[in-house]
Amino acid sequence: MRIWNVVAQICMPTFTIGSFLLTSMKLPQYGVIAGLFSEIFWFYASWRAWKGAGQIGIFINTILATLIFIYGVLNYWYF
Repeated sequence: MRIWNVVAQICMPTFTIGSFLLTSMKLPQYGVIAGLFSEIFWFYASWRAWKGAGQIGIFINTILATLIFIYGVLNYWYF
C-alpha cells in the first residue's frame, strides 16, 4: 500500500489543480474530466482520514464533489 499512498499524494493535487487550471482557461469540459479523475485519489485519502482519524466531513465532501463532477461531465459531454 505504500506505493499507492505515494501515487495518491502526487496525483491528487496534480489532477485537482489541473482541473482548476483547465476551467480557468475556459476549458471546463476538460476540467470536469480532470476533476472527476482526481476524485479516485480523493476517495482513497478521505476514506483513510475517516477511518484513521474519524474525519467523516472530508469523506462527505468528496462524495458531494464527485456527484458535482459527474453532473459536469454529463452536462458538457452528454447533453
